[in-house]
Amino acid sequence: MGSALSPSELVVDYVPQTVTRSVKLLVAGNFGVGKTTFVGSVSEIRPLRTEETITEASVGIDDMAGLPGKSTTTVAMDFGRITLNSQLALYLFGTPGQRRFLPMWEELSVGALGALVLVDTRRIEKADEVLSVLEERGVPYSVAVNEFEGAQRFPLEEIRDALDLAPGTPLTSLDARDRMRSLQSLITLVEYLFQRQTTGLTGR
Repeated sequence: MGSALSPSELVVDYVPQTVTRSVKLLVAGNFGVGKTTFVGSVSEIRPLRTEETITEASVGIDDMAGLPGKSTTTVAMDFGRITLNSQLALYLFGTPGQRRFLPMWEELSVGALGALVLVDTRRIEKADEVLSVLEERGVPYSVAVNEFEGAQRFPLEEIRDALDLAPGTPLTSLDARDRMRSLQSLITLVEYLFQRQTTGLTGR
């Protein structure tokens, strides 16, 4: 398991005493879409990662097409925390991207207020399964396009149509390595979720 932390390393910073509300969020997406990078980029504590080196055991099981530099994969979850303001802390749980880890998705979705789904336009069809899993479990979500270097850029409305997103589902773009852009997508998700709570919406 990669980047294992000792108990002393897990408690990097205490949550400020002013925090009165905490929210569990999923960072979801298909294999290789940048979830681990995203959590590491925004987390104010050293992220907990459960990565393993990709071996021959993955051949024929994990779709490596379009991921020539991919050498590790998340096998349980990524975990990070961000204090969004003086009263609100977000706990981020990055999910594994492969279908064989579906039981882990189910466990991680328990108690989650919502999810940020990362997509890669080079493999956009792979996002359909992730969105379907969230919808089946009634987890509301927003979508963020992770703009990889060299990937073709598309207008967000074209991406919305390709993913068949509901009109009210937020859609943003980011570079998972860029903390500020990543934080803005998180803020967009949180605002959407709180608005849903205020208006009493459920489901997608």
